[in-house]
Amino acid sequence: MMKKTIMIIDDDMHIGNMLEETLRIEGYDVLRAYSGTEALLVLNDRTPDLILLDLMLPGLSGEELLPRIKDIPVIVVSAKPNIEDKISLLLNGASDYVTKPFDVQELLARIIVQLRKNETSGRETSIPVEEKIDVGEVSLIPDILCVRVKGNDVSLTRTECAILRLLMTNAGRPIGRNTILERIADDTPDCTERSLKQHVSNIRKKIMNAGGEDMIEAVYGIGFKFKRPLS
Repeated sequence: MMKKTIMIIDDDMHIGNMLEETLRIEGYDVLRAYSGTEALLVLNDRTPDLILLDLMLPGLSGEELLPRIKDIPVIVVSAKPNIEDKISLLLNGASDYVTKPFDVQELLARIIVQLRKNETSGRETSIPVEEKIDVGEVSLIPDILCVRVKGNDVSLTRTECAILRLLMTNAGRPIGRNTILERIADDTPDCTERSLKQHVSNIRKKIMNAGGEDMIEAVYGIGFKFKRPLS
């Protein structure tokens, strides 16, 4: 699977660096621009799959830059909370709007949604949205990287979602570590044999913190199993 490229247009070095590191961990390639003018120069040579756009840029502002971006989904990431600003930007070409400070996992989920929309636009038939996967009191909603436990929604990373999806669709059956790594390799190249145990531990904690039971069992010498409910 070809890597998607995301362009960050933001003059805040701290936020930009944090976003770049997070996106690279999630398996994306990243382009950077620190002003609206620089962004136009980069876009003349490269076409990213999605843009994260700050509004308060030096020189050419985000509002001025937005109409010049064609056929690329743009998520505005701005400290401006005014609802009129959001409506105006969405009507003038923005695909989505996230207010700073933002939750990184929510932003990652919004990125996935916009990339999927962009992939299916223009096709005669679109790929259906993946239905949620239910096992007992746990529901996984892969398209928004969310697990729901007793009505409580918890965000997942792409890696956690891929692991949990595999385990839940094979509930009651142990899945080997190597099998897990092979099956999720295309979407989560950052996951290794060493980090797999930590990812599973993180999933367990998230489900339990949301009010659920420990549903993932380590199977000695094999891997992991998602438990089937007793009733």
